[in-house]
Amino acid sequence: MNGNLKIFSGSSNPKLAEEISKVLDRPLGKVKLSRFKSGELYCLYEEPVRNCDVFIVQTFSHPINEHFVELLVMIDAAKRASARTINLVVPYYGYSRQERKAAPREPISAKMVADVLATVGADRMITVDLHAAAIQGFFNIPVDHLTALDLISDYIRKKNIPNPIVVSPDAGRATTAERLANILNAPFAIMIKKRPAHNESVITHVIGEVEGYTPIIIEDMIDSGGTIVNVVEGLKERGAGDSYVCATHPIFSGPALQRLDHPNIKEVVITDTIAIPDNHASRFQVISVAPLLANAIHIVVEGGSISSLFKYGGV
Repeated sequence: MNGNLKIFSGSSNPKLAEEISKVLDRPLGKVKLSRFKSGELYCLYEEPVRNCDVFIVQTFSHPINEHFVELLVMIDAAKRASARTINLVVPYYGYSRQERKAAPREPISAKMVADVLATVGADRMITVDLHAAAIQGFFNIPVDHLTALDLISDYIRKKNIPNPIVVSPDAGRATTAERLANILNAPFAIMIKKRPAHNESVITHVIGEVEGYTPIIIEDMIDSGGTIVNVVEGLKERGAGDSYVCATHPIFSGPALQRLDHPNIKEVVITDTIAIPDNHASRFQVISVAPLLANAIHIVVEGGSISSLFKYGGV
């Protein structure tokens, strides 16, 4: 592989960055990240990056604003150190739920973040399962949009779940649910909900027959866990069995881990786009996206087609 490839990790998910480096058989680059007593962020690359293809691994996990600004500082430092290209590996792209104006006088923060990253000096973005695929259009730089659906699908298929039904928690996930249902050769259902406030939801209707089925709930992210628990309990009330919950991004804000340790949830299948505590309950099954991201980096550096990474079709 190209000798000028260098991979560096921000402070959000160093374990994932290490796994990516292992797959690529490259040492993780040395970078010093610290904070002044005032809270200002500091970055120093402890090895040369001149004329190198730099890949910075930084996910937008809690505290998201700290990690966002840290990424900006790392981009700027690499740019001023004469890196040839600066490629961002952002497994979870934060602010993605603010991708449109749902009310007057709201920001479109997903677009603002894209503008800032490109303006500071990013040349490329690699990310996984954006909340809305159209966010790719907010960038004026190439975006390689990967999906963890293949990884999740393969795991679920091996479980040989009896009488499965794929459930979309809302209309926005219907396309993903349909794709998973086709892969599993299973029926699917859609939950209709309303949101009285952020991180709150109420299930109003279910489209599809769920009684007697084992639900497989598919989401792109789990934040506070309240919506998922509402969906699980709503399905149970309608005669469904205990649920399998699948999501790419385990944001897990507040009491999410405790909420998801629910008697009507058999397993929570997630990926490591965001690091979660090692002492999580046994019902949490973590699938690594490190090989997927490493293969994408290899293709970016050596050439090839990103679509070759999609087993069941692209995002």
